Amino acid sequence: MDKYIETPLTNEKVKDLKAGDYVYISGTIYTARDAAHKRMTEGLSQGEDIPFDIRDQVIYYLGPTPNREGQVIGSAGPTTSSRMDKYAPALLDLGLKGMIGKGKRSSGVIDSMKKNTAVYFAAVGGAGALLSKCIKKSEVIAYDDLGTEAIRRLEVEKLPVITVIDCMGNNLYETAVKEYEKI
Repeated sequence: MDKYIETPLTNEKVKDLKAGDYVYISGTIYTARDAAHKRMTEGLSQGEDIPFDIRDQVIYYLGPTPNREGQVIGSAGPTTSSRMDKYAPALLDLGLKGMIGKGKRSSGVIDSMKKNTAVYFAAVGGAGALLSKCIKKSEVIAYDDLGTEAIRRLEVEKLPVITVIDCMGNNLYETAVKEYEKI
């Protein structure tokens, strides 16, 4: 089913999303990859705040390529989500509601998603140039020294993703295989 949502996410919006839904996200989302996640969680362990209010937000696991003249951002394809699995539960406990990436998630992340009413979306890998067209504004807000792994605030319009794991733990990667095996 196609669904159009605006950020920030709420428990009600997240509960309405089911594994397999095609979703078009509009509003503000944030980017962070491995190095930024590591820095955020290290800061948290030292009593520091993270660089933005994470409650009800979406993090896109993205390290964009440099933008060409006239572009807001370069290619904006997802990175492998499992690399953030050791950091995700702590951020989910702080109120993170959505994650965008590609690939499977650990059982620890899925359990934390169910506990915190959160959702995992997949963006199509290899389609970064097309996905970048949905990004209307990009601003580095933290960790500029990390280059492409800096945290960015993005304004997106109808960013296409698929709900892969919903807040009940239903996992499209598992259910799709079972459906295929029936055929």
